[in-house]
Amino acid sequence: MTCLQTTILEKINSPEDVKKLSIEEMNILACEIRKGILNRVNQIGGHLGPGLGMVEATIALHYVFNSPVDKFVFDVSHQCYPHKMITGRKEGFTEPTEHPEISGYFNYKESPHDPFMIGHTSTSVSLATGLAKARDLKGEKYNVIALIGDGSLSGGEAFEGLNNASVLGTNFICIVNDNEMSIAENQGGLYKNLQELRETKGQAVNNFFKTFGFDYIYVENGNDIQDLIEAFNKVKDIDHPVVVHIHTLKGKGYEPAVTDKESGHWALAGFMDKKENNISEVPECYETLTNNYLIEKTKQDKDVIAITSATPGVFWWNKDFRAKLGKQYTDVGIAEEHAVAYASGLAKNGAKPVYAVMTSFVQRTYDQLSQDLALNNSPATILVYWGGISSADATHLGLYDISMISNIPNIVYLAPTCKEEYLKMLDWSVEQTQYPVAIRIPTANYVSTGVEDNTDYSDLNKYKMTEKGADVAIVGLGDYYWLGKEVKDELLNSGINATLINPRFITGLDKDMLNSLKAEHKLAITLENGILNGGFGEKIASFYGNSDVKVLNYGAYKEFNDRVSMDELMTRYRLKKELIIEDIKNCL
Repeated sequence: MTCLQTTILEKINSPEDVKKLSIEEMNILACEIRKGILNRVNQIGGHLGPGLGMVEATIALHYVFNSPVDKFVFDVSHQCYPHKMITGRKEGFTEPTEHPEISGYFNYKESPHDPFMIGHTSTSVSLATGLAKARDLKGEKYNVIALIGDGSLSGGEAFEGLNNASVLGTNFICIVNDNEMSIAENQGGLYKNLQELRETKGQAVNNFFKTFGFDYIYVENGNDIQDLIEAFNKVKDIDHPVVVHIHTLKGKGYEPAVTDKESGHWALAGFMDKKENNISEVPECYETLTNNYLIEKTKQDKDVIAITSATPGVFWWNKDFRAKLGKQYTDVGIAEEHAVAYASGLAKNGAKPVYAVMTSFVQRTYDQLSQDLALNNSPATILVYWGGISSADATHLGLYDISMISNIPNIVYLAPTCKEEYLKMLDWSVEQTQYPVAIRIPTANYVSTGVEDNTDYSDLNKYKMTEKGADVAIVGLGDYYWLGKEVKDELLNSGINATLINPRFITGLDKDMLNSLKAEHKLAITLENGILNGGFGEKIASFYGNSDVKVLNYGAYKEFNDRVSMDELMTRYRLKKELIIEDIKNCL
């Protein structure tokens, strides 16, 4: 990427400043915005390719339209970095470490130019439809623009939103950013039509958007500011719904992100300074365990099939992994709801589906987990990744899966503490035919005990007492079992020999064990890496409610945290060894 030193961006403090620029100056600004994106991501990590491809379109949008009077709604937020730089937040890109208040997502708390806080996919059309309808009810006049891309059209809510927006009969503009990619390659029949539209420069008889009733405009060079300005001027103040389909280049301006668009979708800090990683040097972890298991299992059993909903990179399901699985791999697109129902259908017909999903996306699947999967008792396997307390954006908190999944009948939700338990649980789940099973893959640490797990997990809700003591019982769920172990060992220094329990099952109580503790225990401690409300610990507290055993529950409070440090959160929730011990001593 070659361009002049930043001379235009430093003068841009609002969209009004963009309107004063010539085309030549806007092209210079585009280059400088790309520098800002690369600088931010290289320093603190974040989304890369999507924003790089949307630079010219964003400049043209702000040149033609009048934000925040005209409303922009960016889908997924992956594409909003250039928008943020134009709307008074450029310091979050030129000096990102000095401005942590500028998030990587569309965020109404930051600017009036962002109507919503958005981090999940396929939502922009629905949100914008609501804005437009409210505008019409109030008799107001302004443009409402939804921007969608990076595979978001494959999500069910996008279809629902388009279906509703198309019959508004009033101003509604949908910008479809078609960069020929989702996070990985596009999946599904819809994208065949987008390809046909690209190949015919928008003239194909088959037109997905027109079938809904949208007017339609195609822009072949979606990275040409002049062409974009002309297209946007045509639809500005339009009196009916229209789709503007722009063909862009994902990763434009940074060749590695263009060459490998999948890897270039998102990057860790320091990506520009590192040499290419050697996959053979990746240490063993739960991702490599899972992948090696699935590769071998699919070789042995043609009924086993791995499923993702457009996020294979999260689980390290790279191109090589996908190629090895072949027909025994399905990417359903950004459609978590469909993925769960699809897995249920597979399981009902004798296949052995393994669906991997990020914890923060599980909430989209609640109805399907309950109705399509659990009510039908389909023996599918759900692997839940990234669950737990974190310093993530408010849109990507992985706190709620325990309370959601564990309260649905029929589902068995398991929480391994180590490699050996995880592999045993995984293989049991894949082979058994009695229940839908979810496994919460540990995130806090990777532990291998070296001791084979011979547990029969079909004997449901049987906890494991790993160390027997008295007075205090510590029940550490999943990866927080090891925090419980630390507390147990430290209490010995104070003359307290606590009992340590690995529950393994999130979805049920071992009533025999819990009853047996009453005789010699005054206090039970529960530790869980998730929200307390409706969670694991509260069930144990309820069980002991009419007894003499007191219970202290440790986990996250019900709140939306936004990029709060882990140290602050652990202190707030008293999830530190010394604080837990202090509480135990005070209680005793």
